[in-house]
Amino acid sequence: MTASNVLAVDLGQSGSRFKQGELLITSDRGKVAGENPLPALRAVFESAQKFNADVVALSCTGFYGVVSEPEKYLQLCKDFFGASEVAVIDDGLAGFIGALNGRNGVVLSVGGGVVSIGGMDGNYAHRDGLGNTFGDEGGGFWLGKLAITKALALRQGRGDDPEMVDYFADEIAQYFALEIRNSVDAVNLATRTAKKVLDAADAGVSTATAIVDEGAFLLAQSVVAAWYGCGGAKNDSPEIVIQGGPARNSTYATKIALEVNAKLPNAVVVQSSGDNLDGATWIANNMRQDAPPLLLWAGL
Repeated sequence: MTASNVLAVDLGQSGSRFKQGELLITSDRGKVAGENPLPALRAVFESAQKFNADVVALSCTGFYGVVSEPEKYLQLCKDFFGASEVAVIDDGLAGFIGALNGRNGVVLSVGGGVVSIGGMDGNYAHRDGLGNTFGDEGGGFWLGKLAITKALALRQGRGDDPEMVDYFADEIAQYFALEIRNSVDAVNLATRTAKKVLDAADAGVSTATAIVDEGAFLLAQSVVAAWYGCGGAKNDSPEIVIQGGPARNSTYATKIALEVNAKLPNAVVVQSSGDNLDGATWIANNMRQDAPPLLLWAGL
């Protein structure tokens, strides 16, 4: 399969991207909260430029580790791109393949949410990726929500850290300005606050530091669980990639790595070789079989 016949699509929460050969196109339309991947992709495709492709590889947020009904995605891609084959991929697996190119290890992707994928000799494990209500511990939403929650509590006198209240004064004001305080706007406020939580910890704000320390511990637990889940052992030397927006904070990334090494002493943190689009393209060309529940093909 040549690259020009493959269209890779990355459906995310903050936007979408298309890659065909050397052509890269981005869209502000992603999967909005409460939307399923199939209608989200339809909306993205309707607003994007037109492509023709024999094979479409779809990396999608919103599967929560279980891909299903690939025939529906094939019909969608046939209608829009004339495709005869489609690979429907949980975005965690696409990120794993893109980062390690099929090598054994764990890829921890930390954005607004969290997913950790372990892979060893063709066996895969998916950890967290459970959504922000009951999971995604240590991710951007989790960091921001906990920080605003603590700042609001401290403002009411439930605890004592005036630095935290001062540091997050703008976020407290934005919370009180919300018309509906458990809405999508509230979720977005929490997610936007993630970087500020990490900055506050770097500045020595004690409550923020405690939040960041807990997040690093929880993310490391997801990494270790993913490695054990795919058949790995404590004394192995897996390659570990820690990637995503919050992980660009060097202190956070270092704390996560230290917590991982406390459980997997021989694990080696490495740089990512690529992203979800690279992973989806690699899968289209090199992984032409199902890997349930994270990857299903239709039309083969």
